[in-house]
Amino acid sequence: MRRERSGRAHASVAPRTSLRARALGREFVHARLLRAGLSWSAPERAAPVPGGRLAEVCAVLLRLADELELIRPSVYRNVARQLNLSLQSETVVTDAFLAVATQIFSAGITWGKVVSLYSVAAGLAVDCVRQAQPALVHALVDCLGEFVRKTLATWLRRRGGWTDVLKCVVSTDPGLRSHWLVATLCSFGRFLKAAFFMLLPER
Repeated sequence: MRRERSGRAHASVAPRTSLRARALGREFVHARLLRAGLSWSAPERAAPVPGGRLAEVCAVLLRLADELELIRPSVYRNVARQLNLSLQSETVVTDAFLAVATQIFSAGITWGKVVSLYSVAAGLAVDCVRQAQPALVHALVDCLGEFVRKTLATWLRRRGGWTDVLKCVVSTDPGLRSHWLVATLCSFGRFLKAAFFMLLPER
């Protein structure tokens, strides 16, 4: 009986994880597009999603992404060009994103890598809008949500959900680097940069 209940609980968590991942993706991408001076029609942004602290979580993800981009600013810009990617097909864009996402988590899961995943998605989204392909952003956000559901849901559940990322902010002093950056991401930019040039060489 306990196993059945546990199985049902885990099954119910997966859809919520995907919904939250998509909601965070929409907010994260929207923020990055605004920063780039671009606009994007995202009607689903107003849809209610289970979990009342998503705005706080997204704010922290964006703050950590800012820190990450300070370390390797070129990695998350012009992502499509780094991948030699033509932004003409939903399949091409989502396949490329999934390939990079899989490489990011090939050696394990950390919050630093989760932040990097969202930063890559946002970088691609900016490229899509700049190349007059805003519809591809919706597909990209959906793809992000599904990847999180399939790959990160168990990890997120074990850590108590998305709010665990709030623990990564260990100082309010912008002059200090949070522990997660010092410990896990100082060399991660180099890894991702290499991954960009290794993935999908035929595209």
